[in-house]
Amino acid sequence: MAAATPHSPPPPQLSSPFLEYIRAPGGLDKVVLRGRRSCSVEIRLFGGQVTSWKNDHGEELLFVSSKAIKPPKPFRGGIPICFPQFGTQGNLEQHGFARNRLWAIDDNPPPLPVNPAIKAFVDLILKPSEDDLKMWPHSFEFRLRIALGAGGDLSLTSRIRNTNTDGRPFSYTFAFHTYFSVSDISEVRVEGLETMDYLDNMKGKERFTEQGDAIVFESEVDKVYLAAPSKVAIIDHDMRRTFVVTKEGLPDAGKLDLMENLFMLNLMKSIAANYFHLHHYLFSSCLEPLG
Repeated sequence: MAAATPHSPPPPQLSSPFLEYIRAPGGLDKVVLRGRRSCSVEIRLFGGQVTSWKNDHGEELLFVSSKAIKPPKPFRGGIPICFPQFGTQGNLEQHGFARNRLWAIDDNPPPLPVNPAIKAFVDLILKPSEDDLKMWPHSFEFRLRIALGAGGDLSLTSRIRNTNTDGRPFSYTFAFHTYFSVSDISEVRVEGLETMDYLDNMKGKERFTEQGDAIVFESEVDKVYLAAPSKVAIIDHDMRRTFVVTKEGLPDAGKLDLMENLFMLNLMKSIAANYFHLHHYLFSSCLEPLG
């Protein structure tokens, strides 16, 4: 995998008034996308991870721990990328290795549909190292576009390609593991998951159906919602702020057979936390090489 070095010039596609490449010690180089007024998104090449997202008032929308920046350990906060394993559902380290690898600027990304609402974007790519292939013997290209819209919207588009030369398919799990910053969890409600079936990890993965008009938090929550909807709203009454999380299916990348397309919602450890996770993740049964 080609990676930017401390002495290499910023890639030419970053020469834009809406983008800035900032060098930092310890492999913590970052790209900053800028929009109108004070909107911005900060992306670290380590982990390919969004570590800041600010609205047009300059308010931070993501939680990042003050003790989070300690490579080679992954950042705690922002939007970690879980690949090729989500959680402990496999033999790899928790959430896989993509979140603690150095990603590269993708200087030749495949085209995506033109979106006139996009103000600035950056394309990243991750390929496995020899050590990665020893742990997980599958060759791949993980391309990620992170974009900032004119209205301050943040979008992440992932494209995962099987590059095994022997034609072997592989299975993986994947997630954007987002840490939203909220004022007080007791002032937060989630809408869009009403009547959805879910597995309650606090009760031995027992299956239930969500009741009520919205989800509120009075105790620890760790649920996996099945057959995820296309849109979920997170409403923070104290901050008078609403996050709207939307999703679309992955683009074609060889043959992709989807088993489950899920939302997981969890508020763990402390009901007094000033963040919580709402992450969309995907189980794939088979990703075959492109012919």
